[in-house]
Amino acid sequence: MKHPFYKSLVAVGAVAMAGLVACSDDSSSPSVPQGPTGDVCAGIVATEQVSVVNIGTAKLLVYPIDISGVGQVTLADGTPYGTFDGAFIYDLNGAQVMAAGYADMANKCAATSTTPSTDPTVPGTDPTVPGTDPVVPGTDPTVPGTDPAVPGTDPTVPGTDPTVPGTTPEVPNNPELNADGFPTIESYGAPPAEYTKDISGNGKTGWNTRYWDACKPHCSWIAKGEEGKTDTTTQESYEKGMTTARNCNIHDVEVPTFTLGHAVQQYWMGYEGTTSACEGTDGGKGVFTCTDMAPIAVNENLSYAYVAGPGSSTTCGRCFHLQYDGSFIDASSTNAPKATHKALKGKHLVVMTSNIGHDVKDGQFDLMVPGGGPGIFNALNIQVNGQGIEWGAQYGGFLTHCQAKLGYDNTLEAYQTCVKDMCDAAFGNAGLPNLLRGCHWFADWFMAADNPTYNWEEVECPQYLLDHYLTTLNKEKSNNYAWHTDWSTYKKGDELETLECTDKGCECPDDMAAKGACKQ
Repeated sequence: MKHPFYKSLVAVGAVAMAGLVACSDDSSSPSVPQGPTGDVCAGIVATEQVSVVNIGTAKLLVYPIDISGVGQVTLADGTPYGTFDGAFIYDLNGAQVMAAGYADMANKCAATSTTPSTDPTVPGTDPTVPGTDPVVPGTDPTVPGTDPAVPGTDPTVPGTDPTVPGTTPEVPNNPELNADGFPTIESYGAPPAEYTKDISGNGKTGWNTRYWDACKPHCSWIAKGEEGKTDTTTQESYEKGMTTARNCNIHDVEVPTFTLGHAVQQYWMGYEGTTSACEGTDGGKGVFTCTDMAPIAVNENLSYAYVAGPGSSTTCGRCFHLQYDGSFIDASSTNAPKATHKALKGKHLVVMTSNIGHDVKDGQFDLMVPGGGPGIFNALNIQVNGQGIEWGAQYGGFLTHCQAKLGYDNTLEAYQTCVKDMCDAAFGNAGLPNLLRGCHWFADWFMAADNPTYNWEEVECPQYLLDHYLTTLNKEKSNNYAWHTDWSTYKKGDELETLECTDKGCECPDDMAAKGACKQ
């Protein structure tokens, strides 16, 4: 079985965590960093105790931070590589290479030399020969995949060694960013061929339903051992479970997925999921699905989306490739596929599970699409509070409303126009452009197809879906973010309030207390 895994670390706008290990069964995928056992300390040249970060294509030796506020970083042989400031590793030009906090610096190796190796007799280290200057990491032409003249083989960018399976970079070093601060879909480059290969004869079949309730995703909650949620027994199990899915406040600003519990007391430091907008009587203070989890087209034949999967079998963070067969779940000799289903035939959709649905059956993926109907819960009418909005059917949303209005055997164009008119009326002035984009996607790319059927297989997750899924705040299984009952006032760039907790209880740090923070 394939599981999603962290691909190459993205320099800007994505989740870059040096301490995460690959979750794939493919043992050739790099783990960052590796433990201090085995050969992690073998062959290194260090003048004092160092931390070792293995980026797959090379080992980086991180020296202690000195009085200047930085620590030196070298390659395993002592060749200068860059610097470390406690949060990031930089190359010799000052460019940020990867995130690496103090928590990642656990793999200690003792000093092995008094002088770093600079032997010019070592092949590939003659600075008079182009491409062999040891001051420029990874330019030894005797090492496969390190020739800087070959695009995508720069070892200063983690995960770009073409000799290592699964490390082809999807995002350039300086991608164009969208309004949400993430790389644009075009920045991810050509998608893997497996996402559009023909799987029409693989035997696994299923169908889509649809919804968008705007609630906090199930995969944003924390639990230990509960089906569909994150195992927080250890940091390793937390990372393996894909940490937790992002969530946002009513203004679509990412907030913590879980915090210190609101009943923290002496000798007990529990954690709670941030309150969902679908709970309680004042949902506007709770948290919602981040709107950038709306479906998006990669090209006319491939799209990415998030889904709720069966609670009986699907765990969070898994990805699936769907290929549509031109039919639908209720097709029969007297109920033939419609023009919408036929127009969708042959298209491919890669989906990632961010929710679980206890009413979702095996093989069914409940597609998260704005305007798809709220289903059991509804926070969308809190987040988008326009007057006189026609939300359509509770189950089926805009399309079901259009079918009731136009009949069930009208033209493709008629359904597309009707759905898009409802999209514009609901989301056109809501200030949440991702909802409008995703709603139009359903009409234009998905062809307004009602409960279409497909063949499916499990695949590794696209970096785009990983980047928009993984929390950028709760990277550790424990944290000291303060509990709040109201997240509606939190703005992008605001400092998150924290508590300092010991076995004596929790106190607000002086600098936060001075701001009047930490009031629970």
